[in-house]
Amino acid sequence: MHSTNTIGILGAIPQEVNGIITQLRDKSERKIGNRTYYEGYIHDQKVVVVYSRIGKVAAAATVATLLLEFKVDRIAFIGVAGGIHPNVKIGDVVVAKNLVQYDVDASPLRPKFEIPLLGKTYFDTDKEWSKETCEHIENMFGLENLHQLITPSELAKFNITKPTVHYGTIASGDQFFSTSEQKNNLQSQLPEVLCVEMEGAAVAQVCFEFGVPFIVIRTISDNANEEASFSFQSFVEEVSLVYGQEIINKMF
Repeated sequence: MHSTNTIGILGAIPQEVNGIITQLRDKSERKIGNRTYYEGYIHDQKVVVVYSRIGKVAAAATVATLLLEFKVDRIAFIGVAGGIHPNVKIGDVVVAKNLVQYDVDASPLRPKFEIPLLGKTYFDTDKEWSKETCEHIENMFGLENLHQLITPSELAKFNITKPTVHYGTIASGDQFFSTSEQKNNLQSQLPEVLCVEMEGAAVAQVCFEFGVPFIVIRTISDNANEEASFSFQSFVEEVSLVYGQEIINKMF
C-alpha cells in the first residue's frame, strides 16, 4: 500500500540527488522555474525530488514550490557541508538539531543572527524524524555496511576511517568557506556550530513559516579551509552521492 503523504527531497546540486532520482518508481517530471521536479516512489513512499541550485534564495524558492505546487507534507534536504567543529571530520554526517543564518545582521534594530519580524535565531528540525535518521546512519556506518558502500581506496583517499554521525547546529549563508579566517570567525561567534553550508537554514525558515516538518542531513566534504575547493568535487561524486542514496533508501 502506498503512503498517503508526500515527502519533498532536495539537494543543492545534481550530484547530491541524482542517485535518489535513479531509484524512483513510476517516475514523472514537471519543469517549474528553471528546475525539474521528479515525482515517484521510493518503496511505498511518494516523493518529489529536485536539486534547488546553490544558495539561500534558490533553496527557499524551491521549497516554496514543493509546498505550494506539489503539496508535500515534509521536507528533507540532503547534501554536503564544510566541517567547523574540531570533532567533525571529513566523511562524517551531521543531522541538524537546529539551523542558523550566520550572515543575517539587522543590528542594532535586532540582535545579530535574529530573523527580523520572526524574532527567531535558530530553527528546529523535526526531533523524532531527525533522531530516527541518526539511527539509520549509525547502522550504515557499521564497518561491514560501510565497506559495501564505499571502496577501501575511496575511504583511504579521503582519510575516512571511522565516520561518525553528529546531531547539532548547522549554519548557513551565501559564502563558500575556503579560508581558515572565515572558519575561525564563525567559530568565535557561533561556537556551537558543527558545519557550514549555503541552503539549510533558508529551507528551515520557509518550513517554519509554513508549519511543515523538515530535516537537514549534511555529509562533511571538507574542513572549510584552504583545502576545501580541492576535495569538494571529487568527494561529492565518490562519497556523498553514495551516502545520500543509501540514507534516503533506508529512511523509507
